Amino acid sequence: MTGKLDLDPVLVARARELARRAGQPVVDLARSHTTVSVERAVLRLAGVTGADPDGIPWVNRLVDAVVADVGLGHGVAVPVFDALAREGITDVTLLAQKAAAGSVRFALPTGRAATAARSAARRAVGAGVRRIDRRRAERDRLVTRHGDPRQRPWIYLIVATGDIYEDVPQAQAAARAGADVIAVIRSTGQSLLDYVPEGATREGFAGTYATQENFRLMRAALDESSKELGRYVRLTNYASGLCMPEMATLAGLERLDMMLNDSMYGILFRDINPVRTFVDQRFSRQVHARAGIIINTGEDNYLTTADAVDEAHTVTVSQLLNEFFAHEAGLADWQLGLGHAFEINPEVPESFRLELAHALLARELFPDAPLKWMPPTKHMTGDVFRGNLLDGFFNLAGTLTGQGILLVGMMTEAVVTPWLSDRDIALQNVRYVLGAAGGLHEDFVPAPGGFIRRRANQVLGEALDLLERIGEQTLLTAIAEGTFGIMKRPADRGKGLDGVAAHEADYCNPATDILEAAA
Repeated sequence: MTGKLDLDPVLVARARELARRAGQPVVDLARSHTTVSVERAVLRLAGVTGADPDGIPWVNRLVDAVVADVGLGHGVAVPVFDALAREGITDVTLLAQKAAAGSVRFALPTGRAATAARSAARRAVGAGVRRIDRRRAERDRLVTRHGDPRQRPWIYLIVATGDIYEDVPQAQAAARAGADVIAVIRSTGQSLLDYVPEGATREGFAGTYATQENFRLMRAALDESSKELGRYVRLTNYASGLCMPEMATLAGLERLDMMLNDSMYGILFRDINPVRTFVDQRFSRQVHARAGIIINTGEDNYLTTADAVDEAHTVTVSQLLNEFFAHEAGLADWQLGLGHAFEINPEVPESFRLELAHALLARELFPDAPLKWMPPTKHMTGDVFRGNLLDGFFNLAGTLTGQGILLVGMMTEAVVTPWLSDRDIALQNVRYVLGAAGGLHEDFVPAPGGFIRRRANQVLGEALDLLERIGEQTLLTAIAEGTFGIMKRPADRGKGLDGVAAHEADYCNPATDILEAAA
């Protein structure tokens, strides 16, 4: 027996083995398929930038042109670099413009032409990967220079005005008020766009569009704040939806530090095709691994649609699956911001003890992961005083159970988009609890045989049972049957399926080759 919960290490090892068995067929599927977003990410690494007068990125126009001529299953890198050689040009963005105008045709080269195209593609994509490497080294230097926050958990706060030029001063003000991580929430519906908007944006809806320029502007602003405050302030955005691989690539190029990147969120809550999602998430996580980015997974969302007590074990199962998928893609434990949430109905007897059991179970199962602890949302009401108290209990649970990243809860969660004053009150709540509790996690040890230990072991047992059942069918079948978040998502339906293709025998992806060679 080990840890504060007396979890049986044999059962824990069994849970991980079952997660591997459930996840491996999905990995095999991802390794044998590609998507339009994976191929666009490859071309972004190779240097394609900009958009046409209608705002459609040149990388989309180029991939569409290649697919129209030779299909998707061969990958786009070889046809693109073969066309560059035939056209006698070196600018891949110029090639995209010519292709959009219909003045370039693509083919599958053979012999020496194919060998030359593969070599040229690898050189160009390799230059993009080296840019990501330089940005990671730059982060390491800045963390050494400015230092990390002194306390754990890191305080994670959301900015979401819709206007990047309003987000910047709000983010800097939040950092001055104590936020360690700034998350810029994406505009509503962006996850369903099969392209990444271009440039700085000022008209988002309940969030700000995720674009490379917006990434650059916010990163530069938080670098100024890091210098001012004497601690490195981290930046978060989203690598999810139909453009997951591209978002990960742009985040690496612009030195973001964390990205929301769950293996099943897009499937369950955005009805994106499961195959599309699993292929995209594997590539995106390979990029995150290379870039030194911490991923934030989305298990907390399950508890907004399913009961947080009855379905607690599905969170544990998803965490174990996310861990397996992340490790397989090359991510280290320190990059696994596995999600869980404070979403039990406060009216449930012993609700706080149940929350402690669930949070401590996650902490003990993943001792080296910077777990992301999410605040109450589902059972918040218009009573802001009750909401502030509930957030205080959430903050206390976070420090009692040693969470790594604590998202600041807002007392007006159920009423309005928070005012700046709401955020200040919420941050005061966090600072008071973390300061007053200090290292209370060291002292908090549940009673042997007591309620918290029994509940944690019960949830682990239920997770094992569910993993066993998934192994008897498949993970795709389990998702189709509504196992997670009570959402039923069949593998042959959902958005983006038409952007998936099985690899042909000559499939070439120089980015994957480079990333896997370094793993």
